Amino acid sequence: MVARALERRGIDGVATTNHDYCTRFSSSRVVSIPGIEVSTTHGHVLVIGPDPPTETVPLEYTPAEVVELAHDRGCVAIIAHPYRNSEVASERFADVDFDAVEINGKHPRTRPLVEQIAAERDVPIVAGSDAHFPFEAGRAYTLVDAETLTPASIVDAIRDGRVEARVENSPADELLRQFYRQIHERKYPDDVLARPRTAIDRLDARRSNG
Repeated sequence: MVARALERRGIDGVATTNHDYCTRFSSSRVVSIPGIEVSTTHGHVLVIGPDPPTETVPLEYTPAEVVELAHDRGCVAIIAHPYRNSEVASERFADVDFDAVEINGKHPRTRPLVEQIAAERDVPIVAGSDAHFPFEAGRAYTLVDAETLTPASIVDAIRDGRVEARVENSPADELLRQFYRQIHERKYPDDVLARPRTAIDRLDARRSNG
């Protein structure tokens, strides 16, 4: 079902990144890129490439340790949804060598914050669907400039900045985002998802105060 949903959207490949375990997805319709979303001590980090960890223990690794682990295994380490209860993109980890930052297809209004983080760290932006159901797959995707689509070529393209994040804005996608927005604002009324501009101002203030 996931492959058919991606094929309908014209997506050629997919990286599956479950929380703290890697599920290798196989399909004749789309290329599978192995991945995992690691729950570090200070937020989530995506590890994508030929050989991500099979499983990780939540809160066992620091962001720096996950980046080192990713690079040792020929993968990229990506700051995942930096606005959601995460300190991974904070000044505290400014010297950590992340390869990219993610804009989440469920909450594209946070693009200004993601763009600021990408500019400060001089890394590219990639897009993720944050899909929990097949019909959500592909609502955000990353254009990749590569001759072939393989886990290794994806890693190289991200590191070289040969990627471009895209977010779908169809009526169905927007309606679904409004639904998620209402749920999130009820659960986290002071979260940056409700006020992305305020989040950037707060981020600037924290960094100015050192």
